[in-house]
Amino acid sequence: MPERLAPTPQSQRIESLDVLRGFAVLGILVMNIGAFSMPAATYFDPTVYGDLSGANGWVWRIAHVLADLKFMAIFSMLFGAGIVLMTQRAEQRGQSPTGLHYRRILWLIVFGLLHAHLLWYGDILYWYGMCGLVVFLFRKVQPQWLIVWGLLLIAIPSLIMLAAGATAPFWPPEVLQEVVSEMKPSTEVIDREIAAYQGSWLEQMDHRVPEALEMQINTLLVWAGWRVSGLMLLGMALFKLGVFSAKRSRRFYAALIAGAPLMGIPLIILGMQHNFAAGWEAPYSFFFGLQYNYWASILVSLGWVSVVMLVCLRPGLKWLTRPLAAVGQMAFTNYVMQTLICTSLFYGHGFGLFGQIERAGQAAIAVAIWALQLIISPIWLRHFRYGPLEWLWRSLSYMHRQPFRREALAS
Repeated sequence: MPERLAPTPQSQRIESLDVLRGFAVLGILVMNIGAFSMPAATYFDPTVYGDLSGANGWVWRIAHVLADLKFMAIFSMLFGAGIVLMTQRAEQRGQSPTGLHYRRILWLIVFGLLHAHLLWYGDILYWYGMCGLVVFLFRKVQPQWLIVWGLLLIAIPSLIMLAAGATAPFWPPEVLQEVVSEMKPSTEVIDREIAAYQGSWLEQMDHRVPEALEMQINTLLVWAGWRVSGLMLLGMALFKLGVFSAKRSRRFYAALIAGAPLMGIPLIILGMQHNFAAGWEAPYSFFFGLQYNYWASILVSLGWVSVVMLVCLRPGLKWLTRPLAAVGQMAFTNYVMQTLICTSLFYGHGFGLFGQIERAGQAAIAVAIWALQLIISPIWLRHFRYGPLEWLWRSLSYMHRQPFRREALAS
């Protein structure tokens, strides 16, 4: 009989995957903290609210060039890699991975819905769950075809945006004005959003629920479903090619790193300059100006992946990779922990600082959260096998209670 389905033992974990996942969960906070602390429209147009002079301007520019879409791309690729890894290990044991995968995905969708509607509308777990329902079907495709299919899927939102921008001059005036109003909300609309998040948890629902539904329906169908699925397919290919397990040569990783400063970063800076020169005009900046970062972010994300792999190849850097690996093993818990910390700081049920902290202050808070998670995660894993949310997710997925405390493993 085949063995009973069980999570991967600690001894069989691929350390470079954990390190990369830890790096990504810390990096994604660079962008998320702006959404936690400022009106939603500032993500697409930084001039809508807040100061952009001096340190604040540099913080936004550096985050846009090095972080915006990059760490989400890494997370998406890692999710695809995880599907292939789980499939391979299950089949090596003579087990079918299908039931386990879909139980994991359905529970992830549930967690995403709870996270988005009860805590923070910017959740990405729901997206990953919905995309994972389909991407699983590609798990045995050859790497070269995974890359082709991945790039084709990623191209679809880009084509949709370009087509929308090209036809915008012919839209009915009221429709065009509605789009412009969403991208450049009035002072009154911004003030209402700030008041909502400085209010009680129930008062926040007036803004959080509509925003969550927008992301889970419209954004998923037009943008995220295609891009995230495409990146997952790229992640499957890169895992099969040994990229995420630090098995490629240093020359290979150096070549991927070179793509970031030689092509990716210059394109992103060019797009940023075009948007500032156009005064972040709506809808130009949304449909056309953001295309530079949409594509170039993939090159920069591959550069980050390669930097992490080179670090993993250096035994003398264990002092750095070990805490990152611990953060990565607890990525689900740390992702939600970031939400709990930030909503407690910025929302009205906590300190109510929404709309009051400039970008430089947000960056300082993000660094403090990084330090906290890099310290806490290794300590937690000395005593427990999983992070608390990882334990819950695995217990639900495998349909039996997993050992939690490390002492339980020896019993």
